[in-house]
Amino acid sequence: MAHAAWDLHKASKGRFYLGIGSQVKGHNERRYGVEWVPPAPRIKDYISAVRAVWDAWETQEPLDYHSKHYTLTLTTPNFAPQPSGLPRIPIAMSAVGPAMLRVAGDTADGVRLHPFSTKRYLAEESLKNIGDGLARSGRIRGNIEVVSGAFLATGKDEEAVAKMREYIRFRISFYCSTRSYWHVLRLHDMEELGERLRSYPKEGRWDEMAALISDDVLELFATVGTYDKIGAKIAERYEGLADSLSLFVPTDTEPGPLGEILQDIQRIPTPYQAYAAEW
Repeated sequence: MAHAAWDLHKASKGRFYLGIGSQVKGHNERRYGVEWVPPAPRIKDYISAVRAVWDAWETQEPLDYHSKHYTLTLTTPNFAPQPSGLPRIPIAMSAVGPAMLRVAGDTADGVRLHPFSTKRYLAEESLKNIGDGLARSGRIRGNIEVVSGAFLATGKDEEAVAKMREYIRFRISFYCSTRSYWHVLRLHDMEELGERLRSYPKEGRWDEMAALISDDVLELFATVGTYDKIGAKIAERYEGLADSLSLFVPTDTEPGPLGEILQDIQRIPTPYQAYAAEW
């Protein structure tokens, strides 16, 4: 990871931004075949270890990193790149639950919040826990970039929007079925919905899941509207809460309207920037 990030940072002349994150227990064990351990302590240590490697390469000082999870003391000339002369690579980490959000505030340069979120969860839980982490390490809010974004159902007309709503409805049901994301449901007294959906993936009932997501629940998690209205709705949802927005839009969205949406958001007098990310 340190080598790949270093090469990309150098190739981009200092514009690279490393993003890392964990996965839920089931995916780690049964999809990737690796042991699952509580991610918050490990990822905090991982970030520090990667930074120690970079510092050793940049300063050409011996590598001497010792922690609970990693002991790193060897970086030979054969495998150590020359100093880059560039600023240190920023690291963002993904986070949903309180522990990971606190680690982000404590350690990372940025935090990428999951689209399975709500405006209330962002304001009352995500930013609070990030703030607790910042305070723990003596940092301030300006020391971390908060990148947020919810599901986006948009299109050139109401027919296109309705089609996207159904896709988003399924996506929401999928995350509702996974306990790792229930922090959001608990805040809205909706944990029962997660309990109802929990068994559906194991039983292969994928086609039945979306029906349990009402329109009210969908609009709690998603920003919905036609191209001419969606920009203002996104800005209203995130103004004063996020520094940057990751807009989850379909890959076949027409580039013209998407560019207009981004321009609409950036006209709002807030400090954040907006960019699009494809599913």
